[in-house]
Amino acid sequence: MELGYFAMPSHPPECGLKEGHDWDLQVLRWLDELGYQEAWIGEHHTAPWEPHPSPDLLIAQALLQTRNIRIGPGGFLLPYHHPAELANRVAMLDHLSNGRLNFGVAASGLPSDWAMFNVDGMSGQNRDMTREALEIILKMWTEPAPWTHKGKFWTVTKPDTMFDFLKPHIKPQQAPHPPIGVAGLSKNSDTLKLAGERGFIPMSLNLNPAYVGSHWDSVEAGAAKTGRTPSRRDWRMVREVFVADTDEEAWKLSTGDMMGRMMGEYFLPLLGHFGFKDYLKASPDVPDSDVTVEYCARNNWIVGSPATVTEKIEKIYQEVGGFGVLLVFGFDYKHKPEAWHNSLRLLKQEVLPRLKHLDASVGRAA
Repeated sequence: MELGYFAMPSHPPECGLKEGHDWDLQVLRWLDELGYQEAWIGEHHTAPWEPHPSPDLLIAQALLQTRNIRIGPGGFLLPYHHPAELANRVAMLDHLSNGRLNFGVAASGLPSDWAMFNVDGMSGQNRDMTREALEIILKMWTEPAPWTHKGKFWTVTKPDTMFDFLKPHIKPQQAPHPPIGVAGLSKNSDTLKLAGERGFIPMSLNLNPAYVGSHWDSVEAGAAKTGRTPSRRDWRMVREVFVADTDEEAWKLSTGDMMGRMMGEYFLPLLGHFGFKDYLKASPDVPDSDVTVEYCARNNWIVGSPATVTEKIEKIYQEVGGFGVLLVFGFDYKHKPEAWHNSLRLLKQEVLPRLKHLDASVGRAA
């Protein structure tokens, strides 16, 4: 099993934009020093608790301040970008990364973002736009000119050479392109079917493990369409994680601090508005009113001492049938930086060695 990081990025609304950005940079430096494999940075436009509209700005700076960790958007919201422009920008970013870039894509799920960009998310237009945009981006990177793509949402031309020397010339450094990751939320996720179909990296967002179990079924269903054999080693699992020297300290620093505040003030009310609290329940008969911060911490979060956290990760691993990379869900602990750094350190140095016997190639403990 490997470790990575998934940042929305999350900051409390009173946090200044640069202040939050600087915290994210600090965490990315720590992750690199500690030997984490990868980090994914989200994009949002209308969520004060998720305030970064341009992950590539953070990624470009982080690449200069790190050496080994792979970093990528997690993901670019494709309905809000012109595909040709984004194809060139991501290709350039890949060169700046010296081949350390991952390319995460997403359809966007916030109705307030849909409203800002005039996208009809209720009808699924955002998903249709995402599929079309990704098709164009991949074509820009892999198919020689000349061609014109006339789609439902965009018409894009990759022209032949003009005036002797003007021509499309920007391609990613990684051939044929950076690894592509897609995140799934709902049961029987269409996005994760796409991952299976195209051989993309599947990422399951932070939900109850019982719910997440269906996600691999979606990946396999998609893979069956194109005759692929997906590997559980590629499956990323996003979880809320806090490790401390004792269970009591970890509980206090998670539920009683920024993790609890963000969940209580933002994430749980947001899921409640969407009718998504079912995704967090250990069983369907649990009333919505019982899905509190403490309920999530007990049933879904991975919080405790190194021994407790090891046991919880192994239990989730067995419940879902195996996965390859645990992605730590990012929170803003700039008021207690040593506690967050210690949690990341303990996870890497104390917990991970105890999980070496888990082999995602077979899906169960080897």
